[in-house]
Order: sequence, then C-alpha cells, then structure tokens
Amino acid sequence: MTRQDFKKTLIIAHDLVMTALAVVATFFVRFDGFLLAERLRQLPYVLPPFVLFAGCVYWFFQLYRSKWRFASLPDLYNIFRASSVLALTLLVVDYILVSPQLFGFFFFGKITIALYWLIQMFFLGGPRLAFRYVKYAQSRQVLQRDANTPTLLLGRGSDIEVMLRAIESGSVKKLQPKGVLSYRADDLGQSIRGVPVLGTFADLDQVVQDFQERGVPIRRLVATPSALAPEAHPDMLIARARRLGLPLVRVTSLGEGMRDAELAPLEIEDLLLRPTVQIDRGRLETFIRGKRVLVTGGGGSIGSEICTRVVAFGASDLLVLESSEPSLHHILENPTILSSDTVVDGAIADVRDRERVREVINGFKPDVVFHAAALKHVPYLEKNWTEGIKTNVFGTVNVADAAVEAGAAAIVMISTDKAIDPVSMLGATKRFAEMYGQALDAEFMGRNRATRLIAVRFGNVLGSVGSVVPKFKAQIARGGPVTVTHPDMVRYFMTTREAADLVLTSASHADGEGRVLHDGSNRDERASVYVLKMGQPVRILELAERMIRLAGFEPGEEIEIAYTGTRAGERLHEILFAREEPRAEIGIDGVMAAKPVFADRARVEEWLKTLAHALKANDRAGAERVFEEAIPEFTRRKALPPEPAQPIRLASH
Repeated sequence: MTRQDFKKTLIIAHDLVMTALAVVATFFVRFDGFLLAERLRQLPYVLPPFVLFAGCVYWFFQLYRSKWRFASLPDLYNIFRASSVLALTLLVVDYILVSPQLFGFFFFGKITIALYWLIQMFFLGGPRLAFRYVKYAQSRQVLQRDANTPTLLLGRGSDIEVMLRAIESGSVKKLQPKGVLSYRADDLGQSIRGVPVLGTFADLDQVVQDFQERGVPIRRLVATPSALAPEAHPDMLIARARRLGLPLVRVTSLGEGMRDAELAPLEIEDLLLRPTVQIDRGRLETFIRGKRVLVTGGGGSIGSEICTRVVAFGASDLLVLESSEPSLHHILENPTILSSDTVVDGAIADVRDRERVREVINGFKPDVVFHAAALKHVPYLEKNWTEGIKTNVFGTVNVADAAVEAGAAAIVMISTDKAIDPVSMLGATKRFAEMYGQALDAEFMGRNRATRLIAVRFGNVLGSVGSVVPKFKAQIARGGPVTVTHPDMVRYFMTTREAADLVLTSASHADGEGRVLHDGSNRDERASVYVLKMGQPVRILELAERMIRLAGFEPGEEIEIAYTGTRAGERLHEILFAREEPRAEIGIDGVMAAKPVFADRARVEEWLKTLAHALKANDRAGAERVFEEAIPEFTRRKALPPEPAQPIRLASH
C-alpha cells in the first residue's frame, strides 16, 4: 500500500467512526432513561448498515479526494450535502419504512434527526478544519523561521490571497510578505490573511521608503497575474521597480491548491501580448495521461516546451528525437523532466535519415508523435533551399511514414502561418508537408483505429531561437540601433507555453472528436489543419518602441530605430487561413479548424519524385515548378520580390 493509499484509508476510517459516534452522541443528547436504553439496545442492528451506507454517500460526494490541509468551503459544502442526504434518508426510513411497522414508535424522530444532522456536520468538518489550522500554524512558524526576503506582493485581492496560501503551504519559499499593493482602490485599507494592503502601485516609492526608515528594507517585488493586466499599467510598475533597483518577479502559475505556484523573473515579453488563452487542463490530462509520446526536434524552442507539457500532463513514456547532441542533453537535463514520473529517453537522429527515423519510431511504438523538427528561418532557406526541402518536406514524409507503420494514433505536424499563400521557400516547404499529411489522413478516413495526421499553424513565438524579441533586447543592451526591416511590418506573437498547450489541445480534439462541420451542410468532415488564434497582430515598429521604453529609454532619442529593408521571402502581413479553406469553430477557446483543398496521395507521390530529382540536379527552378503546381498561390511570390537593400535610416520621434 502506498503512502497516499494509507492516508486515504485513514480518512475513510475516520469518517465512518465519526458517523457512528454522531448517531450515538445524538441519542445521549436527546434521550435518557428508558428511551435511551431502548435505542442503545437496538443500535447494533441499525448502526452497521447505516455506517456502510454513509461510506457510499461520502464517496459519492468526493469527501476523500481533497487533502485536509487544503480544506476549504467546497469541502465543507460537500460535507453539508452528504450530511443532508443521510438525514433525509433517516427521515424516510424512520417515518415510512421502519418505525410504524417494527417499533410502534419513531426510532429517531424529527428533532433527533435534525440534531444528528448538526452533530454529523460538526464531527466531519471540525477535524478537517482543526487539521488545517494546525498545518497553517506550523507553516507560519516555518515561514517566520526560514523567510529571509522582505517582499511586497502586487495585484488584486483574490490573486494575493492565492499567493499567500502558496507561501503558507510551502509551494513558494523564502518570501516574507510585508505588505500588498493593489491597483484597485476598493482593496485599500484591507488585510489579506494578515498582510495589510498599504496602497496602490503609484504608492510604491513611498511604501518602500517607509519600510526603509523602519529598518526593514524591501528586497523583492512579486507581481501576480492581475498586476500585469493592461488596466494595471504594468509599464509604470516596471519603470518604478527599476528606478528603485528592486528585482521584480512574476507568478507563472497558481494551480489548484496552490501546489503549482512558480516564480520567474519578469521579462519584457511578458507585457507584449494580449491575455493568454485559458486551457482546459482536464482535457489535456485525459488526452496525454498514460500515453507513449515521441517529439521530433524536442530540443528546440517549441519541441522542448511540448516535452515539458507532455510530462506535466502525465505521459507514461517520452522519447525526444533530436539531431543536435547539445540540444538533446539540455532538454533531458530539464528539472521538470528529471522530477517527473514519466520514463524519458532521448535518441540522436536526423529526420532526413529515413532508415534511422524508421528504426527509432518502430522501436519506441509511440501513441502520439509531435513533429516539431524543421528549418524555419526565411532568409536562410531562401539561400539554402535544398536543405529546406530535405528537412521540411522529406523529413516530414519520413516521420509520418514511420509513425503510421508503428501504429501511432496521431501525428501532429507543427506548421506556420507562412504556409498560407506562401511567398518563401519556408512557406512552400511547410505547406507541401501539410499536404502530404492531409493526403494520408484522407486516405485513412473511415478505417478503424487509423492514424490521424493533422497540422497546427501559428505565428511567431516570443523568446524562441531567432525571434525578434531576443534580438531587440540584445540591441537595446548594446545601446542600439534597434533594426526593423520595414515600418509597416506586422506579425502575430504568442508565448512558447501557450503555443505548446494549444498544440496539445488541437491534438486532443483530432484524437477525441476529430469531426467538425464545415460548410453548413449536414455532412461532417474531419479537420486536418488547426490554426491557433493569435489575437491582434503586432506592428514590429511599435513592438520595438515599447521594448525601448520598457528598458527605460526613449526611442529615437536615446535608442535609435533603423530600417534595413525587407528580406528575401518576407511579406509585410501574415495570414492564418487561405482564401479557399473552409473554417469552423470547434468549441475550444483559442483554436479554429479547417479542411483545406489538397491533392490525392498518388499525385503527391509524383510531386515528391520530381522534387527528389530536382534536389539531385540542384535544379531550383524545377523544385519551384513542383511547388507552383501543387500550391497555385506560390506563383504569386514572383510578383513580390524582396525590397532592395538600402542604407540604414534612423527614425526620428
């Protein structure tokens, strides 16, 4: 028996004993003399079946699922419901089924049952609350002993309370909360779990000075999610924190029971996005738990995040396939990976090596494959077009074929918004890879236990290798200039965590439901392309200006902005759906689906043969003719030449 099972057994035994004691205590309070003696004489016949029935009621109302140290109002409500069901059961049995026929009098009676109801709730709820208080007192003692960093907490009251619970439970260590600052005026003058609300964000300087004068220097600021909301004006908060020289960290998550609280340094990119989409954790846990998962390109920006999320949602086994030994080592040494119960292993393999990929995937027998391995930088692929085709097209073919052969239930290909109406070699290769997966998926439609092949498109990922944000940060750190290709350049952005979670969400839909209604007809069609809703696009110029201001400088004066001209294969605006793609809401926040038009398997195979010949002959024109035939929109790229190189022009503001 595991420690967790032993604890649950103790809780069950406690509740059953308390049920018996509640009945006995009720009789001693309500009756005496002959009436008490008569009921105690009959009790051995009545009590055992009632206690067993009570155990079933407690199980139904989930009294054994929550930990006592986190007992809260929902737990007390479940106790209220369970006790009410038991009291009503006694009322029905006593007044209708038993007493009139067997005893000639009511064994309990209405007043006794009401009294039992109160005592039962007290006997079940009291020990839970007492245990929680003991743990709370212990944690307060530990907090006072170990906390060595005087801290101000920033955010609205509800978030602050959750954060304080996390500190008390030990999820967040070493912090000593001295006060709270809220951007909401109605929080002022309150005390949250014993910590006073001292003012608004505008009062930060004064509050820090007051503590300094009292000999308690504030050494850290902790921002809850609400402190970074637009209405809280987080830009001002960052500026004040930097002026005071105080480190500002953010709460990355506050999970149920405060057990998943994490702190991380506040980065500029945390303020550059709209609010992230809230994912359905239960859905993803149901989809991933117990599955064998393989991630190609698992050491990359998106691949590594998918690995950590797969582990967090309870995969039984994870195999990371990576061509770069340093990247593979880095992800396998990730603390989240090392501390998980998932069996994790790595394999060095290049997706372009068909036999090696087949060997690895067939040996592992994955349930789900996430294909994140790709070459993705537009300028490099324009120059090195053969490598883009080898990796993005034939690498995808190798992974898809091997996964189908190994019996995988689902293959999820990570695509890009540049695959729509492609004007670059990157876009063309990724769109062709999508088409191959869609051709296979259509071929398998209607078969039992057939592999699902889907593609997930999204735009730029903040903080990923080659992303514009790290580039801007480095340029600002050097004193500028910050280089922008074009003043009207617009892009979509999302975080790696959000992208990975929405990729998993798309896969869960394809695996579980997999059929969406597209054009208003009565015919259901399987979605084969999922598009992540990226919110409003961001002008790169405005992004650069805001990053400069967040760093404490004035754009155009202290840090210059230089325009360098668009690069080969770039366009000013990205799109997420092709014009002819029917799209549909699938009932999942943050994700839309489409069933694009594509060629059948035989036609795609012919194009692949022609592409292979073009590669051998180093014939770029021949390869582009294949893409033009397969992707008619690709012909438009010839009407969109790159903007000529031009001298750097400094922006004036």
